[in-house]
Amino acid sequence: MPRVVILDYGSGNLRSAERAVQRAGAEVEVTADPHAALAADGLLVPGVGAFSACMEGLRSVGGEKIIGTRLAGGRPVLGICVGMQILFERGVEHGVEAEGAAEWPGTVEGLQADVLPHMGWNTVRAPEDSLLFAGLPADTRFYFVHSFAARRWELESGLPGQQPKVTWAHHGEDFVAAVENGPLWATQFHPEKSGDAGAHLLRNWLGTL
Repeated sequence: MPRVVILDYGSGNLRSAERAVQRAGAEVEVTADPHAALAADGLLVPGVGAFSACMEGLRSVGGEKIIGTRLAGGRPVLGICVGMQILFERGVEHGVEAEGAAEWPGTVEGLQADVLPHMGWNTVRAPEDSLLFAGLPADTRFYFVHSFAARRWELESGLPGQQPKVTWAHHGEDFVAAVENGPLWATQFHPEKSGDAGAHLLRNWLGTL
């Protein structure tokens, strides 16, 4: 059974994520302890709320260093919702600009849509060779709650064998819904709130640990 740490930095639906990952077949610990986070088979980075507040919380527990150290060693990390957004270089919300963890180039900014927040179930367009969405029908829906997103993908190439796989969704405009980039994966939607589809996706991630 793989061991997963859910990084507790003061943001995110920690308990719902914990239950979902446990049901998917992992031993789970919710903690900010860097030794546990580095030693675990997988690290899950949740996030709910403002980009800037999440970054403050992440920095308060040394989260950027934890994520960077794991990735340098090829150790899997999964970001969810704002936990995905903070992996980009910066976020701009209501005129407030904040630096992100900068694992990927690009900016998280407001969606251009008539109805915000984007709340509810939506399909995604995943690459055919996606491991994260493997075994799921193309019309599978996932649960989103957000008003901000990465509207462009700016990292065109990766290390050999680690070409980024980018999944898109549409609400008013296209936005990045998920990324698979070597050991760093992330989703804008909430797998832990996406029923059987989310459970299947989490099992796919656990299968790579």
